[in-house]
Amino acid sequence: MANPKTLNDLFVETLKDIYYAEKQILRALPKMARAAQSEEGKAGFLHHRDETQGQVERLEQVFEILGKPARGKTCEAIQGIIAEADEITDEFKGSAALDAGLISSAQAVEHYEIARYGTLIAWAKQLGLKEAVPLLEQTLKEEVATDKKLTQLAETAANAKAQKAA
Repeated sequence: MANPKTLNDLFVETLKDIYYAEKQILRALPKMARAAQSEEGKAGFLHHRDETQGQVERLEQVFEILGKPARGKTCEAIQGIIAEADEITDEFKGSAALDAGLISSAQAVEHYEIARYGTLIAWAKQLGLKEAVPLLEQTLKEEVATDKKLTQLAETAANAKAQKAA
C-alpha cells in the first residue's frame, strides 16, 4: 500500500509549485516591461522583477529550513497566465489597450501568488514551521502591495487611455 500523503507533503508540493511559478515570472517580467508603452508600466514591471528575485531567495530559505533542495515543479496555472499575457502582447501590440491588458495579466499572476502564499502561511503555522512563516508573510505583503499598485496604474492611466482610443 502506498504511504498516505500528509499536510507536510502538500506544503512541500505547493512550495515547489510557487518556486517554479516565481522563476517563470522572473523570466516574463522583462518581456512585459519591454512591451509596456507607459514609462510607469515599464518601471513597475522592472521593479517587480527585482522584488521577485528576493522572493525566490526567500523560498530557497524555506526549502533550507525543511532540509530539502530548492526545486520547482511545473505549474500549469502560471504557464497559462503567462501564455495569455504573451497573447495579449501580440494581439494588442501598438494599441492603446496594450498596457491595460498587460496590467490585467500581471494582476492574474498576483492573485494566483496571493492565494498560494496565504495557503502556505496557514500550513506553515499548522506544521509549526515558525522560521518559514515570516519569510512567506514578507512575500505575501509584497504581492498584495504590487496588486494595489497595478490597480492604481490601471485606474489612473491605462484603462482611460485604452477607452479614449476606442
